[in-house]
Amino acid sequence: MDKPVCLIDTESDGKLCVQQSALQILQMIDQPVVVVAVVGLYRTGKSYLMNRLAGKQTGFALGSTIESMTKGIWMWCVPHPTEKETTLVLLDTEGLGDVNKGDSKHDTNIFCLAVLLSGTLVYNSRGTIDNDAIQKLQYVTELTDCIKVKSSNKDADESIEFVKFFPSFIWAVRDFTLELKIDGKDVTENEYLEFALNLKLGTGKKVMEYNLPRECIRKFFPSRTCFTFPFPTAPENVSRLESLNLADLSPAFLKVTERFCEFVFQESQAKKLKEGYTVTGRVLGNLAKTYVDTISSGAVPCLENAVIAMATIENEAAVKEGLEVYQSGMEKLKNSFPLELKDVSSEHQQLSNLATQTFMKRSFRDTDGTYLKSLEENLKNSFERYLSLNEQASKKRCEDLLSSLTAEMTENLKQGLYAKPGGYDLFSKDMEDILQKYNIQAAKEVKAEEVLDEFLKQKSVESKAILQADKNLTEKQKRIKEEEEKAALLKQEINAKEEKQRQLEEKIEMERRSNDERMIQMKQKMDEEMKLQRLEAERAMESKLKEQAALLEKGFKDKADMMSREMEDFKRQSAEAESNRAREFAVLIENSNKRHEETMAMMMQQHREQMLAIKSIPPPLCTIM
Repeated sequence: MDKPVCLIDTESDGKLCVQQSALQILQMIDQPVVVVAVVGLYRTGKSYLMNRLAGKQTGFALGSTIESMTKGIWMWCVPHPTEKETTLVLLDTEGLGDVNKGDSKHDTNIFCLAVLLSGTLVYNSRGTIDNDAIQKLQYVTELTDCIKVKSSNKDADESIEFVKFFPSFIWAVRDFTLELKIDGKDVTENEYLEFALNLKLGTGKKVMEYNLPRECIRKFFPSRTCFTFPFPTAPENVSRLESLNLADLSPAFLKVTERFCEFVFQESQAKKLKEGYTVTGRVLGNLAKTYVDTISSGAVPCLENAVIAMATIENEAAVKEGLEVYQSGMEKLKNSFPLELKDVSSEHQQLSNLATQTFMKRSFRDTDGTYLKSLEENLKNSFERYLSLNEQASKKRCEDLLSSLTAEMTENLKQGLYAKPGGYDLFSKDMEDILQKYNIQAAKEVKAEEVLDEFLKQKSVESKAILQADKNLTEKQKRIKEEEEKAALLKQEINAKEEKQRQLEEKIEMERRSNDERMIQMKQKMDEEMKLQRLEAERAMESKLKEQAALLEKGFKDKADMMSREMEDFKRQSAEAESNRAREFAVLIENSNKRHEETMAMMMQQHREQMLAIKSIPPPLCTIM
C-alpha cells in the first residue's frame, strides 16, 4: 500500500462499519501480521508516529486545527522492516475526547476495537503522566464491560483471561519537559511509568477513584513500556509537523523517535488469537468485520465467539486450500496418463500428505475433526476419480494398440485368407505374434490384462469358426484345439482377476502408509497446539506473579491475597483446558483411525470377494487324446 485507507468508518446513523475496499486488501495478505494501533486524545500527534513507523514523513492525515483529523480507524499495510514474510499493519484511530462527537460510547468502541485488533497498543498523550492524564484513560476501566472472553461467563471476572490476548502497551508521552527523577534519583522511562501507576493505600471513595484506572492498566497490560518525547521543534511549530523537514526537528526528538520505532519493530510480535493461532491479514479482516458487526448490533464482542467464527471460516478455507494443492498436482499428472498404478499411487500419497500439511497449517479448533474428515473424504473421492481417468486412458491405449496390431489380421479375414485348409494354424500363428507384441508393448498398462481378456473372448468366435472350417484337421484334432483355446481363455481370465487383485493389494498398502503419515501430522499438530496453550497460560501466570510481587512490595497484602486466589483458579482452569484439549485430540485421532479401519475393512472385503472369484473359476478339462 502506498497510502493508508479507511478500515472502519461511521455510517450516517452513527453505527460503525467496515470498508469493503480495506477488507479486500487484507484478504490478499496471507502472511502473519504485526498489528500496531495508536490511540489517544485528539490533536496529540498520533498520526505522526504511525507515519514514522511506516518509514514515511506523510501518509496518515495530520492537521493544524483543533478538529480531529482522523475519523474511524485507518489502516496502512507495509512490509515489516525487520521480519521476513511478515506484514506490518498500522492502525491510526480517531482521536478520543472530541466533544463535538457528542457520543462518549463511540470513543469507547474505537478504543475497544484498537485493543481487540492490535498486538501492540500505543497510547499517545502530551505533557506528563499525572493523575489527570491517567483519568483521561478512563476507557481502560470499561474494558470488562465492553469485551467478553467467554459467552457463558456472564458475571465471572475474566481479567486474568484478558492477559492472554490483550496487546502489549506503550505509553508515548509527547512534548515531555520534566527531568526523569524521583526523589532526586535518576529513573528510566519505564520506572517513571510504574511510579505514575502506583496505587494509594486506603478505602475511601477518592482513593478508589484514584486507584481504579491504575489497577486496570496494571491488570490488563502487564507488558508495558514508556517513551518520553521532547518537543520536536519550537513549540509554535509543533502543529506543523507534516510540513517540516527532518532537518527542522530537534536531534533529541529524532533520537527518541528512532528508538521508539526500533523498539516497536523488534518487540512487537505477530498478532495471535486465543490458544496461540497466528493471525494473517485475511484473518484480521474477518476479525474486524466480526467485531464491528457485533458492536453495531448492540452486543458485546466475545473472544470465544470470534474464535469460533474465525475457525469456521478458516477451516472451510483450509479444506479448500488443501484440495487445491492436491488437485493442482494431480491435474499435472493427468497430462501423463496412462501411468502404472504405482506411479499414480505414489504421486497421490505425496500430494495427499502435502494437502494434509496445508490443511493443518491453516486450520484451528477443528475439535471434532469435521473438517479433517471432509478433507479425507474429498481426497479419497478425487483419488478414485483420477484412478478412473487413468484406467480409461489405459484401456483406450490398450484397445488402440490391439486395433493397430490386428489391422493385418482383420484384412486377412476380409480376404478369406484363413478360410482354407491350414487356415487355423495360420490364424493361430498370427494371433501368437499379436499377443507377443501386445504383452511387450502393454506390459505396464493397468488395463492390459482386462482388455486382453475381452479381446480374446471376442476373437474366440472367429477362431472357433476358422477351426470348424479347416478341412486339414480331424474332428478329434478340432476338439483338442477347442479345449486348448478354452484353457487359454480361462488362464487369461485368471490373469486379469489376479492383476486386479494385485492392484487392490497395492491400494491397501498405500492406504496404510497414508494413514501412518496422517497420524504423524496430527500428532505434530496436537503437540504444537498444546505447547502454544501452555505457553499462553505460563505468560499469563508470569505477568500475574509479577503484579502480585509489586503489590506486596507496596503493602497491598489484601489485593495480593486476592490475586493468589485468582491465580489458583486460573491454574485449575488452565489444567482443565489442557486436559480437555488432550481429550479432544484423542477423540480426533480415534475418529480418524476408525475411518481408516472402515476403509481397510471395505478393501479387505473386496479382496476376499476377488479371491473367491478367482477360486470359483473351474479348471480346464483334460486334453482329449
